[in-house]
Amino acid sequence: MDRLFADGTVNAAQSGQGPGSAPALFLFHSLLSDRASFDAIVPKLSQSFRVIVPELPGFGGSSAVSGGLADVADRMAEAVQDAAGGGEAIVLGNGYGGFVALQMAVRHPRIAAKLILADCGAAFSESGREAFRNMAAASKAKGLSAITDVAMRRLFAPEFQDARPELMRDRREAFLRTDPEVFRAACDALATLDLRPELAKMKVPALVMVGEQDEATPPPMSVELAAGLPDARFKIIPGCAHVPQLQAPQAFLGAIGDFLSPAAVR
Repeated sequence: MDRLFADGTVNAAQSGQGPGSAPALFLFHSLLSDRASFDAIVPKLSQSFRVIVPELPGFGGSSAVSGGLADVADRMAEAVQDAAGGGEAIVLGNGYGGFVALQMAVRHPRIAAKLILADCGAAFSESGREAFRNMAAASKAKGLSAITDVAMRRLFAPEFQDARPELMRDRREAFLRTDPEVFRAACDALATLDLRPELAKMKVPALVMVGEQDEATPPPMSVELAAGLPDARFKIIPGCAHVPQLQAPQAFLGAIGDFLSPAAVR
């Protein structure tokens, strides 16, 4: 069931209830994918939580913001507060969604009781920044179709793509539905982002995860992120790339289960 939050600006799918005292669990999607990347894990999580999967600003039915990543984070903080209804919230972000979640927690320290940051970081290397600049430039010159192959390689290892052709067709179609201007603005934001000076101030418990084969946000970025946070656990998901919850949902659920709640996800 879809609902609108933050004065009607953020569209989100909502499922499950969980026990009466269960926190709301928010899942923020990546830049190169959409909220459907969580479809394989939502049914299980919905047994223990009220799961809310928003479309980030400018995606799907959610209104775009006029500013940069800080403005995206502020919009999502408003949506989280609205949807949580004064209750506790846990936020899980994958890829771009992880950067949004991290920026949101920096700007709104009490927004979440726990953070799960999957396949992201606090800052890109210069080669990583250049990759975003190149994708933005190519998409502006030739359209998103010109970088679809690059986008898919950043999401999934070649072997996985070969083994799942139907899934890859679906993921390509989802990427091509992205608003090009929103995509380029996100690329520009990620190419300049550096949250490393803010990490030591964060007190929220965090689980930092990364796919072993992630080329979009390589494992060293997650290692650096976990080391900079005062209260963080770190896990590598073997055999996975940038979207582990889609590539290996059971392994992903197993990796987050104890952090969410020892009995929550089995």
